[in-house]
Amino acid sequence: MIVVFGSLNVDLTACVSRFPQPGETIVGLSFAVVAGGKGANQALAARRAGAEVAMVGAVGTDTFVSTAVSGLIDAGVDIGGVRRIDGATGSALIVVDARGENSIVVVPGANGSVTAADLNDASLGPSMTLVLQLEVPLDAVVGVVQRARARGACVVLNAAPAMELPATLLSAIDVLIVNEHEAGALAAACEVSPAPESFAAAMQQRFGCAVVVTLGSRGALASAECGQILFAAAPSVDVVDTTGAGDALVGALAAALDRGAPWPRALAEGVAAGTLACGAAGAQAALPAAGAIARLAFEVEATIVDRRHGSSQFCADP
Repeated sequence: MIVVFGSLNVDLTACVSRFPQPGETIVGLSFAVVAGGKGANQALAARRAGAEVAMVGAVGTDTFVSTAVSGLIDAGVDIGGVRRIDGATGSALIVVDARGENSIVVVPGANGSVTAADLNDASLGPSMTLVLQLEVPLDAVVGVVQRARARGACVVLNAAPAMELPATLLSAIDVLIVNEHEAGALAAACEVSPAPESFAAAMQQRFGCAVVVTLGSRGALASAECGQILFAAAPSVDVVDTTGAGDALVGALAAALDRGAPWPRALAEGVAAGTLACGAAGAQAALPAAGAIARLAFEVEATIVDRRHGSSQFCADP
């Protein structure tokens, strides 16, 4: 069982031929209002990857509420832990260019009112995986992680958006997932190398958690067990929109770990999901289903190498 503690947003997305310069107005190609938020995206991604999922967070009282939660409901995600508060639902203003690259401004709205008390202790235990991000208040994340760790849950933190994090938080998680920008921010704060392989190894050694660094179109690497640095290359894909690709990877990887998959397979499924998500427009609409992830993951897993030892041989499952 996966519990996602995080944000629910509505994405307002404009597609453009190129990003505007400061002070410049350009004509967009299209506009859409769809569900988003890293928490909701990852919850839906994990559900589509085959996991049982519950969402914990908050929405407002505006007209965006239905948009924010309908996709989760339709997919069978339990939203009993989503609290409704007075005010605006969180929103994200997204601009996507002709290459599929994006620029995003997030306005927290109701997400800023989420507290650790929104997740009850009955949801925490050794049989569940807790997935968190940083689009809700940091003190709420810290509080939930400490309680989850004390109750034996597996804790997966996607440290996005980038910010400095307390050592007590990093020491209490089981899996840290970051992109290269987020890795750079944490590397500076922790005084380690920002180079992905060095960062992953150093953070695992210091805090005792597995570390995944996503590398965009190049794939992802993980320092997870036995001193290995597993690298999974992303298959080629005609990129339509990269929005939500990172969330697809997090959700699919968490779903794989939750069902007990070994690290090479979990990493392969994460990279496969992130790759597939780039082939369609939108965040939640592009999240792939379990069958498609599994098929592409076999291709990805076959190419995984251990960059530290220069081989494709992996240690036995723990």
